[in-house]
Amino acid sequence: MSADSTRPLLLPQNRKLRHLRGISLRNLAFTRPRGRAIDDAALNKSPAKLESLRNTPQIHHALSSEQLRPAPGRRRSTNLANASPVTRQKRIEDTFDNKLADAFFSLHVEGEQEPVYISEVAERATNFNFSLFELSELDSTTTQTPRVTIKIWAKRHDTWSLLLEDDVDLRALNWLGTLQNVHFPPNSLVFHMVDGIYSLELSNKYAPPKTMPTTPTSSCNALMRLATLDNSIQDALATRESLAQQINDLLAKETLNQVPAAEDSVALAEKYLTAQKRTVEASKKRNEELRASIEARRTAIAEGRAVQQKAETDVNNATEKLAHSKTLLAKTKDQIHGQRRRICEDLDRIWRINSVSTPGTPPLTFTICNLPLPNTIYDDSLLKGNESDTLSAALGYVAQLTDNLQCYLGVPLPYPIRPYGSRSTIRDDISQLPDTQRDFPLYVPRGGSSAQYRFDYGWFLLNKDIETLCVSQGLKVVDIRHTLPNLKYLLYVCSAGTDEIPDRKRGGVRGLWAGRYRNLTVAGMAADDEASSFGGSRRGSDASSVVGGVGHRKGDELRGRITGGGNGNGNGNGNGTLMGFDGVEVKMTLRTKGMKESAAQ
Repeated sequence: MSADSTRPLLLPQNRKLRHLRGISLRNLAFTRPRGRAIDDAALNKSPAKLESLRNTPQIHHALSSEQLRPAPGRRRSTNLANASPVTRQKRIEDTFDNKLADAFFSLHVEGEQEPVYISEVAERATNFNFSLFELSELDSTTTQTPRVTIKIWAKRHDTWSLLLEDDVDLRALNWLGTLQNVHFPPNSLVFHMVDGIYSLELSNKYAPPKTMPTTPTSSCNALMRLATLDNSIQDALATRESLAQQINDLLAKETLNQVPAAEDSVALAEKYLTAQKRTVEASKKRNEELRASIEARRTAIAEGRAVQQKAETDVNNATEKLAHSKTLLAKTKDQIHGQRRRICEDLDRIWRINSVSTPGTPPLTFTICNLPLPNTIYDDSLLKGNESDTLSAALGYVAQLTDNLQCYLGVPLPYPIRPYGSRSTIRDDISQLPDTQRDFPLYVPRGGSSAQYRFDYGWFLLNKDIETLCVSQGLKVVDIRHTLPNLKYLLYVCSAGTDEIPDRKRGGVRGLWAGRYRNLTVAGMAADDEASSFGGSRRGSDASSVVGGVGHRKGDELRGRITGGGNGNGNGNGNGTLMGFDGVEVKMTLRTKGMKESAAQ
């Protein structure tokens, strides 16, 4: 049902409890009204007012205007100018405490012991707007009554008390329509109906009627049918409740059949039992997995402890050997350093680098093996005739010395050198060049400016290799163009030391050649020229020096053993077999040109 803002939609006689939607309280007051006569206070404002007027009232003494006037009292001083802030605050709080309170209401209907509705508690206010509610869910006998008792409960000084109790007939409410610009008396109740706002103390405020066409309404017969239908529905509801009560009484008298409940309980117990069995199986499986995991961890721990114990033993053994190893390492380093000093001195003696102190020569001019080598800057006259060959040979000596130093010092050269005497070359594998142009000559070329550039670049790469060797020994090169000074400086530093230079190990190259020729078989020999595998070596070579002790000093004996004479001091056996070095038998066979070995035998 929609609400109209100007006039009520419900007739007074049609207002029921089911149409009530909410209640509000205005101007909360705890003092009783003063300044009224007894007869005015005794009047009933309910619809029974006419009946109370028809009854013969008792005679009371009427109050005059002087008596109605309140007695003059002592005026309370409100001067708080000289009061302290605490006093002012307390006075204000007392004033508000006297006017503010917590409140709620309850609705009661005749014939019901309990309230049909209890509102929420509104805190510390004088005007209360309680929440709206819906009573259509209650019993129809309750919602169809037009009378209701309203009780207002208030909390003051932490004590709940009944502030107001009023028996209201909804048919006697007065239409307000709105709450704006309305002055309510103390403890005034405002009723929110489905079609608008009503009050009990204030008069009706109807707007002037609108001129509208007549709207047809329901006929009396239709209304009677509706009333009959409502009665039938109420009878049906009462019958349903009666039947439900009878059924409940019959069920209470009968003996309960507990078999279905027991079956349900058994099924539920079996279900729980199955679930518990699955849980137990899962727990057992988990227990086995945990046991296996624990056993694996124990095994791993045992293995780890064994490995740790072994490592501790190794550490202890290594600790015991550490001092000896350190001593041996230091000794080995000293030996290596000493051998390097000896080798560098040997290299310095082999490739003698001397300074030139002739007047008129440029500073820092050196010679290698008595061959002069300028410091990169040279005249064109050096590139002609014998001077060019001298320059190429000097560069060949430098290349060979540098190549040997990289082996003895253990420092690889960035630019590999191929020492071929006066035709040595150097290779650049670092720069971005074609593979066919990576080799650069270290000799004076013949071929124009491009060949001259390649020669200068090769000399530059040789100087870079020398710089690498110097840097490896902690030397700082001032100018890489000083080829022989840098080499001389390097050899001087590498051969420097306070300790004595160690001797060369016994054996050396001769020992190596002796082992090589230990089981040497003679390939062929001519008796007339006394040629042999030992005597056929180049004069002055190591092989010839090895044979020097046998072929030169005991040539006759060796010739006799080879020819089968068996003469000598008993080293031959007459069958072509001689006792070699250290008493090892060496079988010597003769071969003739064009004949097989079997034929010679």
